[in-house]
Amino acid sequence: MTEDTRAEAYGELAAVGPYGVRPGHALITMVEPHPGQEYAYNRWYEDDHYYAGAMAMPWMYAGRRWVATRELQLLRLPEKSAVAQPVTAGCYLSTYWITEGRYDHHMKWTVGINKRLNRDGRVHQARTHVFTAFQDHEATVYRDGAAGPRDFHALDHPYQGLVLEVIDAESPERRPELLEWLLARRLPRALAGSPAALVTVFRPTPLPGDRMTYVKQVEGVDTRLTLLWFLEDDPRACWAERFAGAVDEAADAGLGRVELVAPFIPTVPGTDRYVDQLR
Repeated sequence: MTEDTRAEAYGELAAVGPYGVRPGHALITMVEPHPGQEYAYNRWYEDDHYYAGAMAMPWMYAGRRWVATRELQLLRLPEKSAVAQPVTAGCYLSTYWITEGRYDHHMKWTVGINKRLNRDGRVHQARTHVFTAFQDHEATVYRDGAAGPRDFHALDHPYQGLVLEVIDAESPERRPELLEWLLARRLPRALAGSPAALVTVFRPTPLPGDRMTYVKQVEGVDTRLTLLWFLEDDPRACWAERFAGAVDEAADAGLGRVELVAPFIPTVPGTDRYVDQLR
């Protein structure tokens, strides 16, 4: 295939298929830089990988990075987590929206570009993927109904905090029941009068067989739900009132187990702010 032929393919691909603005899919990745590599990791991700390994890809149209200082890490629940061992692992979180209906097309590109980045020595190896999964959008619940930013704005709107929550249903058969309980009861009640403007609900999808070897296969594909709570205030200001009881609330409903509730604040792009507060 010639260079001109490759260029022509861009016009052909853009002319067909879905091209809406809804976040039909997401990449949610929580990573722990190895001790002593915090600054190097942050600069690599900020200066190169966020763009070359994510935002430059087709159909990935919004992204944002979040950080958990040591103070925020120590708020996490539960102490024994199936997601993070120890529960404090994973001080950086990156979230990306992918156009609805374009997951397969995006995955072909992301596998190809990551192979190239690895081959070219543009991947920082001194890090551990604690929780990395592509996810399909299930629902979004808003505090204020039709008012305010929509979910497709969420990664660009200047929210002051984000809480990652991971819930495992008791069985694959009970995940729909868990989702129904969340949408009808728990989430509307939790959002009312809170600093959380919206919460998105996703379910993980398996990674392709030709993924990078340093990223483990996704767990809980049939049972897990992933929630992203977008906050207008610092999560520390509302943690005790709004999130500290999440584990007990799910257990009392008898529908599943909360495996992680983790607060984050946004990074400041192009800076090393908060890197000195990770340990």
